[in-house]
Amino acid sequence: MMSDIFIAIISTIGALSIFFASLGILRMPDFYLRLSVTVKASTLGVGLLLLCAAIIFPDISVTTKAIAIIFFLFITSPIAAHMIGRASYFSNTPLWKGTIIDELEGMYNKETHELESDPEKADPPRAPEEDNIADTEEETK
Repeated sequence: MMSDIFIAIISTIGALSIFFASLGILRMPDFYLRLSVTVKASTLGVGLLLLCAAIIFPDISVTTKAIAIIFFLFITSPIAAHMIGRASYFSNTPLWKGTIIDELEGMYNKETHELESDPEKADPPRAPEEDNIADTEEETK
C-alpha cells in the first residue's frame, strides 16, 4: 500500500515534468531556451517514470535495465543538448531579442572551431549591426 502511494507520487511528478517540458517548447522565445527547458525537464520526467517501472516490477532484470537506462540518459542528454546548442550557436541561430549579453561573442575561433578563454586569440567581436541577437520575435521562430 505504501509503495503504491510512493509510485503514484513519483509517476505524477515525472508526468508533470514531461508536461512542463512540452509547455516549454511552446512558451520559450528562442531555440536555446527551448532546448534547455525541454532537455532538463524531460530527462527528469523520463528518469522518474523509469524509476517507477523499476519499483513496480520486482524482477532483477527489469530493475537493472531501468537503472542502466536512467544512468545513460542522465549522462548523454546534457552532453547532446550542449553539442546541439553549440552547433546552433556557431551556425548563427539568432538569440532572443531580450537577451542581455552574449558571453560567447568574440570567444570563438572560426579557423580552429574552438572556444578561446583569451579574447586575443579568438576572432574579433562582431559589429553591433552583425550581432547574433534577433531584432524581432519572428527571427527566433
